[in-house]
Amino acid sequence: MADRPAGRRIPEATVTRLPLYYRALLECADRGTETVSSERLAELAGMNAAKVRKDLSYLGSYGTRGVGYEVEFLLGRISGELGLTQDWPVVIVGVGNLGQALANYHGFGARGFRVEALVDADPAKVGEQVGELAVESLDDLAEVVAERGIRIAIIATPAPAAQEVAGLLVAAGVASILNFAPTVVSVPDGVSLRKVDLATELQILSFYQAEQGNWSGRKGSKRAPGSSSPVIPEVAS
Repeated sequence: MADRPAGRRIPEATVTRLPLYYRALLECADRGTETVSSERLAELAGMNAAKVRKDLSYLGSYGTRGVGYEVEFLLGRISGELGLTQDWPVVIVGVGNLGQALANYHGFGARGFRVEALVDADPAKVGEQVGELAVESLDDLAEVVAERGIRIAIIATPAPAAQEVAGLLVAAGVASILNFAPTVVSVPDGVSLRKVDLATELQILSFYQAEQGNWSGRKGSKRAPGSSSPVIPEVAS
């Protein structure tokens, strides 16, 4: 983990923004940029510069006046805090259209996550090849998790199955879950749960679209406060 100031805890709100800074810094590195100002980093991440400076101060990174932040150094700090200095093995449970799209999304590997297994409850799907992986049975979930050291799971099942799957994952020892199913899932204390609901995000955008009366695509439409462009997996053709 990055050597942040002793005893200084990073606020949860800051943690949620670190991946945005990380992505922006990767763009800078890909262009060969060696230093970046807080203003430029804020622009790339969709934030304001004061918030960027405050967030990065929790990492012990204050930049250099008139120069900015060293891109590679800051990438190392953020990757350390996010645990991206190693590959995390991931299982995707639910291999419908969304599950297959996630399985074929190449961006995970570039960000430190390795999809290690695909699992589904439908016997007809077991054995099907998706990319380089064969779909395995939900009945074998505990064995799959144990044998491959799975630490993170993605739930991409229909809503009615999500809670049961979450329970099976927790029982198998998975303590970090990303839920794509459009329903609320409960997990015990000590299990990290994040939810991605694309329909809800679209409904929020719909609200601001309707409020603005911008049905014809006129310029000047209002952006939902706090919103950012989601990374939507590429759907394999």
